[in-house]
Amino acid sequence: MFASFHPLTPVIAPFLTGVGAGLGLIVAIGAQNAYVLRQGIRREWILPIVIVCVASDALLIFVGVGGIGAAIQGAPVLLDVIRWVGAAFLVAYGLFAARRAIRPGALVASTASRGGATLWSAALTAMALTWLNPHVYLDTLVLLGSLANAQGESGRWLFGAGAATASAVWFPLVGFGARGLTGFFARPASWRVLDGCVAVLMLTLAVLLATRG
Repeated sequence: MFASFHPLTPVIAPFLTGVGAGLGLIVAIGAQNAYVLRQGIRREWILPIVIVCVASDALLIFVGVGGIGAAIQGAPVLLDVIRWVGAAFLVAYGLFAARRAIRPGALVASTASRGGATLWSAALTAMALTWLNPHVYLDTLVLLGSLANAQGESGRWLFGAGAATASAVWFPLVGFGARGLTGFFARPASWRVLDGCVAVLMLTLAVLLATRG
């Protein structure tokens, strides 16, 4: 009862609601999280990858809070284009992961921070897995945008800040926390399991995207 009269409630409530909604959408097994996890285990360009993911989510969230979500809902052709391009990208990424699973490598201390990917290729892959995924537009622009605007004129931006904060906490946790698994992934068999799961995940997501609509 007291909490409802606390002077900070109009600020804290929309912010915490945004954090909860953001975590509810982002904490899931998906292409973006799988890539961040894999690069974190490899210790390969994880900081720029995390920055790309966090910045992309924040941009999309605040665009949705600004009301663009309603316009996206009225442009189904745009979502169809994104859906097919995203499905093609996921198929390609899944096939590469399958190839790695067939011929796995190992992660050792001397090579943990040196991989085949360049900074630009790692960042571009992170961007593609984010921006070519039509679900990210539905989640951030439409769903989070609608929830944010339900908080009122002042509360919607606090909601957006909370959702963006959830992203800013989650991706560093996955990326840098994955380093604790380095020992496990020193064995090629462990990489075979990881890349096999990634391949199945990416191809499954591609099928789901292609058949949806």
